[in-house]
Amino acid sequence: MSTTPNSVITPQTPNFGAGGIQVSAANTATDGTGTVSTIYTAGANGSKVDQICIKFSGNCVQSVLRVFWNNGSSNGTATNNGFFTEIQIPAVTNFAQNLAQPDIVWPIGRTLPAGYKLNVTLGTAIAAYIAVTASGGDL
Repeated sequence: MSTTPNSVITPQTPNFGAGGIQVSAANTATDGTGTVSTIYTAGANGSKVDQICIKFSGNCVQSVLRVFWNNGSSNGTATNNGFFTEIQIPAVTNFAQNLAQPDIVWPIGRTLPAGYKLNVTLGTAIAAYIAVTASGGDL
């Protein structure tokens, strides 16, 4: 049996997913079903996802962003989804046009098979919205 030690996965084409998906509605299902937002779809040869970036659009209550991988089929079938991680969303008050809000950058560093997706949901509804972008590269 032959193995390649210390193989490095090198993306060939940048992939910024859907780019700034606006998420505001609550979905308390923790199996990836229900209303989800797809933030990233792997390319024809798979993808390496580097990070998720979250940007606030206004005042926001505390919540949690849940991230699920999906095998490319309907997310309405729970067995097509896997619970990947959760990202804490802090409350943001006094949102102002003259103060920069911090980005939340969450490292992923994982590969996805061809056609797999990253879907997100919020645990609590947000009156404004958060913009969610995943970035990486197609293999």
